[in-house]
Amino acid sequence: MPKYLLSLLFLCLTSTMWSQSQQEKLEQRKAQIQKEIRENEKMLKSVKSKEKSAMNVFLIQKNKIRLKENLIHTTEKQTRLLGDDMYRNQLKINKLNRELKVLKEDYAKKIVNSYKSRSEQSRAMFILSSENFLQAYKRVQYLKQYTSFRKSQGVEINAKSTELISYNEKLKLQKIAKQKLLAENQKEREALVKEKQEQEKLVNSIKKDKNRIVSEIRKKQRESRTIDAQINRLIREAIAEANRKAAAERAKAAALAAAERSKSSSKSSATKEVKEVKETVSRASVSSSRIEMTPSDKLVADNFRANRGNLPWPVEKGFISLGYGDQPHPIYNTLVVHNSGLEITTNEGANARAVFGGEVASVMVLSPVNKAVMIQHGDYFTIYQNLSSVSVSKGDKVSIKQNLGRIRTNGDTGKTVIKFLLLQNTTYNNPQSWLAN
Repeated sequence: MPKYLLSLLFLCLTSTMWSQSQQEKLEQRKAQIQKEIRENEKMLKSVKSKEKSAMNVFLIQKNKIRLKENLIHTTEKQTRLLGDDMYRNQLKINKLNRELKVLKEDYAKKIVNSYKSRSEQSRAMFILSSENFLQAYKRVQYLKQYTSFRKSQGVEINAKSTELISYNEKLKLQKIAKQKLLAENQKEREALVKEKQEQEKLVNSIKKDKNRIVSEIRKKQRESRTIDAQINRLIREAIAEANRKAAAERAKAAALAAAERSKSSSKSSATKEVKEVKETVSRASVSSSRIEMTPSDKLVADNFRANRGNLPWPVEKGFISLGYGDQPHPIYNTLVVHNSGLEITTNEGANARAVFGGEVASVMVLSPVNKAVMIQHGDYFTIYQNLSSVSVSKGDKVSIKQNLGRIRTNGDTGKTVIKFLLLQNTTYNNPQSWLAN
């Protein structure tokens, strides 16, 4: 087979395999989005039944609209990929039809020729009329090759006919699948229009109560700043404590080394060395803004950093209802909201879970109804805020996805929200860039 035909065959197979792989990935993504939409609808139904907060309904509905748009986008990708496959299959069918037409015409001519020379006498005369033995031999070989070629043509026609039937069947199924995807897409688009109309009504009703909502937002921002200040103080205390432990370990190692050296030195020299060790310990830096890591701390920090973008979420199910940093309010664009972490809305009764293994540095009581857990991972800290109860204690070693406590459901709004913070020493990071998509 010529090299260009082999290359073409390889490209076709590679293209088909890639297309199938992409379709499978899109189907998995679509199933995941549909699952998230169902969970979102349950959450929305639960909040609506309590008739607590229009703002909460708006946020959940906004996330549902985002998921619907993602679903439509994914379905459109599937439709385009399927359309490309159908186009390639149609080209293959057209090519097979052309090849079969040529093969059948040629085969028909050979059948006619065979019919004309079908008698044994005609074949014998064809051989015996040869001018010499060599020509007679060649004519015998020709008849054999002619018969063999005719048979191989018949086999090839059967094979291509079977292949053509297979491609036609595949194309038929693809057309059905495409029509199904288009129908699904149209249905989702109609549902999305209704969702947006509902949201518009909700926004208009919320805007009527602007003064109260703005006042509540500002109050919440003040409370958030107070809590952030409290957390900053506790983090500095945790850093200072870690540095004191590290300094004590270094001092102990230095004292042992000095004691060993004093065995082979004079008494006055040993006394001087011990004095220097004590002075070094007294001058040991106990920084309140950066952890002086031990080798084991560095190993934990390196492992934590290596998992950036792949950390599990601090809840099993939920969506980001307020992102990190300064951002406009979802309804009042002129109002800037600051958030030192991520606010993730989840189901009532949900638990917070550790995003990575580490040690509980602190269990904080931020208010009578708001507790928080701070976990140290080398020089990184993760904080899980707005817990109604806590299931770990300071000094506990925790593993990834371990339950840390129950997330509080606000009695006034019906919202179940965890605030998740991530810091390196005292520097705040955007947690979203660390969590898995």
